[in-house]
Amino acid sequence: MSIKSTIAAVAASPFLLAGAAFAGPYVNVESNLSYPDGDYTGATTDLAIGYEGTTSEGKVAYYIQGGPAFVHDEAADDTETQFSGKVGASVGVSEDLAVYAEVSGISGEDATGDDIVNFGGKLGAKFLF
Repeated sequence: MSIKSTIAAVAASPFLLAGAAFAGPYVNVESNLSYPDGDYTGATTDLAIGYEGTTSEGKVAYYIQGGPAFVHDEAADDTETQFSGKVGASVGVSEDLAVYAEVSGISGEDATGDDIVNFGGKLGAKFLF
């Protein structure tokens, strides 16, 4: 593998490398801000405790995490505490290709005030060169 390919692979694959390099428990702090049409409308900051690892063959990396999510709504100038969580996995299909999936959820309320869970998902592929 050339130095260019090595640098590209390292830059493009933090998720794949994270399982092998940091197996075990972790803390993840992540903030997602929303700017539709360029105007700030709010932010969600997650403070999660998780666990990640790989299978004994190292071909599958996985993680699960959960904890409080602080949801700020700019219009109401209010911050609510919810619960959020994620579970995901990555599978090395070949030396140059991995596929990954993630399911996430966060607690909340619907328009009538009933408690709900809003789910999201990711499905993708990473090509290393």
